[in-house]
Amino acid sequence: MGSRGRSRDDRDEGGDAEPEHDAGAEPAEPGGRADRRRLARRVRRRRRTCRVGELPLLVVVALCIALVLKTFLVQAFFIPSGSMEQTIRIGDRVLVDKLTPWFGSKVERGEVVVFKDPGGWLGSDGVRPAQDPVGIKQIKQTLTFIGLLPSANEQDLIKRVIGVGGDTVKCCDARGRVTVNGSPLDEAYVNPGNAPSEIRFEVQVPAGRLFVMGDHRANSADSRYHLDEGFHGTIDESGVVGQAVVIAWPFGHWHRLEQPATFRMVPDQARGGRRAPRRRRGGSSFA
Repeated sequence: MGSRGRSRDDRDEGGDAEPEHDAGAEPAEPGGRADRRRLARRVRRRRRTCRVGELPLLVVVALCIALVLKTFLVQAFFIPSGSMEQTIRIGDRVLVDKLTPWFGSKVERGEVVVFKDPGGWLGSDGVRPAQDPVGIKQIKQTLTFIGLLPSANEQDLIKRVIGVGGDTVKCCDARGRVTVNGSPLDEAYVNPGNAPSEIRFEVQVPAGRLFVMGDHRANSADSRYHLDEGFHGTIDESGVVGQAVVIAWPFGHWHRLEQPATFRMVPDQARGGRRAPRRRRGGSSFA
């Protein structure tokens, strides 16, 4: 009749009853729930430690990538003067494409380029940034070095390319327009109120050089201002840092810097040829 009617002691002595367990106790055997929880906590601690240890490495990798980008691909530049207004204004930050020249691409007419000072173009009255407190200055220098901040101290200029090697750039035709290889330029980008040029000139651009002008013609000491110097005010193509492709800051000024359509109408000429003397026929100077 089973265990019915038998006392608790009798059932215990029979040996065939299951042992009773405390419902709240953890199993004692290896691999139980408590062991699994302890193991999970140890794994989480190891992962946190690994993340903290990897952080300096990730920072170094990020800085290296930024430095490579600045050196070979894209660099930000600060605009301290108004020589390119209204296209580019004082205080704008532009991004410059430094990659394209590595593949042998030639600078084209109408492009806005950043180039190294050929010598004496900047003068001694360039804009000097305000001194930052100690600590902030070093942080800014580091970020500028890796290209995360634009430099306000580099001896660079920004202008628009009007003529390339072999071109004849002249001012002006009967309607007061600058011409390239006899083709007049419709320069809608010139700062409102400015004439295409108050200085009259005619220059045949030597091979491997560029004739450049600012869009604010009345306030740009560009190639016209250096006509009496060597190479008739042109700059060496090798001094070009890169092509300015976009105004990145402030956001209200954001736009791409593209080649104006008028330059596509200019007939091509060989980028070689001999140097030809320039003729300057007078006119007023400018700042």
